[in-house]
Amino acid sequence: MTELWNWRIDRARPVEVYPALAEALGRVVMPLAVADPARLPAYAVVCDVWQAPGEFATVVDCYGVPEQLAEHPSIAALARILGRNCLLRDDTLDAGRHLLVTPDGTVRPVHFDVRDTDDGEVLSRQRLCTLADPGCRGWSQCHRSRWAPDTVAPALAAA
Repeated sequence: MTELWNWRIDRARPVEVYPALAEALGRVVMPLAVADPARLPAYAVVCDVWQAPGEFATVVDCYGVPEQLAEHPSIAALARILGRNCLLRDDTLDAGRHLLVTPDGTVRPVHFDVRDTDDGEVLSRQRLCTLADPGCRGWSQCHRSRWAPDTVAPALAAA
């Protein structure tokens, strides 16, 4: 168990997220606040879910995810179960660039303005990563990603 996943969800209450995570992952999900490492089942995933300010304000951290679970299909399943858009970081080092996963499993790169506050990162002003945006053209970090500008991957959950 070596994986750490960090996701954000659009307008979901933490109490809704834990059972949806368990269903999406096919594993027991233990909230971080009550997880006892000495009594933790080997197949359990420890998660922390909380509310932050800004867009996509529900933050999910999953700790010790088994290596055999794939992140993209897992978040696509969570988006479908919750009926909400979800975000995960993409493969660039751009703090404002994420992958938007919709309930139908579609994945596309998006950008946000990011502001650090005492309550965590605040995301605002969502926009698509597209060649129509001057910031996504030329030598931008967007082209170093597997998810180039204007990339749309339909039905990832089924893949």
